[in-house]
Amino acid sequence: MSKAPSADLPLQRQPALPNSAAGTRTCSGRRAVLRRSAAFLLLVGTVAPRTVRGADPMPVTLYKNPQCDCCEGYAAYLNQNGFKVTVIPSNDLEQIRKMSGVPDDLDGCHTTIMGQYVVEGHVPLEVIQRLLTEKPAIKGVSLPGMPSGTPGMPGPKEGPFKIFAFGNGPSTLYATL
Repeated sequence: MSKAPSADLPLQRQPALPNSAAGTRTCSGRRAVLRRSAAFLLLVGTVAPRTVRGADPMPVTLYKNPQCDCCEGYAAYLNQNGFKVTVIPSNDLEQIRKMSGVPDDLDGCHTTIMGQYVVEGHVPLEVIQRLLTEKPAIKGVSLPGMPSGTPGMPGPKEGPFKIFAFGNGPSTLYATL
């Protein structure tokens, strides 16, 4: 274990580098550290499950048709990504959508309530995180229908996913993945 320098001993200094070498070494060293840090954060960000709210799972409620299996897959996807999902089978999804403000033309497979927002259908995590981070003045977002290759849906992705925002005036395109 090293001892802290005493107050009566002079601190030893490293010899100074010539200006050109100091500038190069400092800049390139700093850039290397920043590159490694960015790479680490990118890796952690894509691998580690998380929610926008942090370590505690965000409680969400998913309303689904009792016979639908893909909704269970979507609930598992949300659970794996840091949410605490309560699944409620219901034969009244049309009424739940109406009460939640989902326009008829944006019906998805299931309706999920996340805090103040409605997430309709198989919306991917990156869109949910954007929604919860930006906190736009909307009711929610929807990925209409049951597109193949979305979270919880089997099969390959068949073209871009168009996610719409709704709630304040006409629906608008929120994201394309």
